[in-house]
Amino acid sequence: MGRFGRGMFGRGMFGRGMSRRSRQPEPAPEYCATVILYQAISKLDTLAVISLAVDRPVENAKLGRPMIPLAEGAWVEVELPKLGEPPPLAIDVYSSVSTDQARLQALTLVATLRQQTGWDVRPDFGPGDDD
Repeated sequence: MGRFGRGMFGRGMFGRGMSRRSRQPEPAPEYCATVILYQAISKLDTLAVISLAVDRPVENAKLGRPMIPLAEGAWVEVELPKLGEPPPLAIDVYSSVSTDQARLQALTLVATLRQQTGWDVRPDFGPGDDD
């Protein structure tokens, strides 16, 4: 042991040392573009219809955060309204690449759902739509 009590790489000389958290890779950033669904439909039914429309499976269904992969680095999740609130439902399209990719995938999803389902869906990119 060195003069700091725990050796050169212990907690004494360099503070607390590496935590488990610092050894894990940083999560990729998530960019989001929201699509609003103006229909009274459950989350499960929404996921099932989106899955069929884009011909991709629902993943992570048993883990509590079901998602449907879209393009490389992009996926869709469905957010439920708070208890007792009527529609609309928020369909969030995420990207680990950029906001532009999230928005492009969201617009592609809107076109697909309008064509294949007749749902009233609209993009809602927020007040900074032109950023």
